[in-house]
Amino acid sequence: MSRITKIISFIILLTAIFIAVSLSLRFSQPENAPLATAGLTASVLESQKLSVEKKYTEVLFVGDIMLDRGVRYFSEKAAGDRANDFVFEKIHSELLSNDLVVANLEGPVTDNESVSVTAKMESPESYFFTFDPSWAKTLFENNIRLVNLGNNHILNFGGKGLAATKNYLKKAGVNYFGAPDYPRIKTTEINGVKITFISYNEFSAYGEIESAAVIEEIQKAKQFSDVIIVFSHWGAEYLSEPAESVENLAHEFIDAGADLVIGSHPHVIQPIEVYKGKRIYYSLGNFIFDQYFSEKTKKGLGAVLKIEKTGDDIKMEFEEINFYTQPNGQTIISDEFMSNEE
Repeated sequence: MSRITKIISFIILLTAIFIAVSLSLRFSQPENAPLATAGLTASVLESQKLSVEKKYTEVLFVGDIMLDRGVRYFSEKAAGDRANDFVFEKIHSELLSNDLVVANLEGPVTDNESVSVTAKMESPESYFFTFDPSWAKTLFENNIRLVNLGNNHILNFGGKGLAATKNYLKKAGVNYFGAPDYPRIKTTEINGVKITFISYNEFSAYGEIESAAVIEEIQKAKQFSDVIIVFSHWGAEYLSEPAESVENLAHEFIDAGADLVIGSHPHVIQPIEVYKGKRIYYSLGNFIFDQYFSEKTKKGLGAVLKIEKTGDDIKMEFEEINFYTQPNGQTIISDEFMSNEE
């Protein structure tokens, strides 16, 4: 290589270094610059945010879901073919913010025609429910992926209705527990936390042996569960306070090893009790229902269980959300918001 060629190469190298340094100084950020301006994509930032802030496993419990009669009529009148999405429109994002949503499904999912939507008020037919099969997918899309079937309406269309319900839920990816035939319990693992859900149905055909069977299931579940939750369908409708017999039974479930008791069926919110350090929600009231005749029945409570697991240590905290069922069939979050932690 000639001397002139070497000099030209050296000049080109110096020029490239100068340009690189200039660009670096021009686009470099101060040390305290936000991560978003330091070259990280939005997806990476969101991933980091979730990994830092999401230290809990969150399970949201809601009350009774009834998707026939007035809910069917008014939502279809308001939104037509969009009725399913319309019902959940105002609460969709809240439901998706949890790891799982658990509800009481107050009736079967079948392809039978509704008899309640055209029934006269207070007639026997007005209390027989069937939910269109499309609702199974809607439940899944709104993160309601576990439902309790242990209630007094699941057999409204008999054994065939129950079988159809299971089939449609399975196809949609929605799990269930508390079916009158089987299974009474469901165990799932979320973020390394093993949670067992056990159904108690006061209106079960098994009658007096129902509570004893639940206690037996609780004791068995202690061997393989981090958290045991009893979802109870019990009590008298429209009463603001639980009966003494219901309170005693809730205490028995806690004494047997349950970590949380959730109640449904009264269609109104009932008190929250802390017994031996464990929570009892005697009734969450209505979540999606057409009982628009009073303020009490239009209100529902959502209970958010936050579980933090460190080794074998389990820490549980709670938040409550107020829901409100509107006469157009749509459920919303009310302005009131309660937050209680222990």
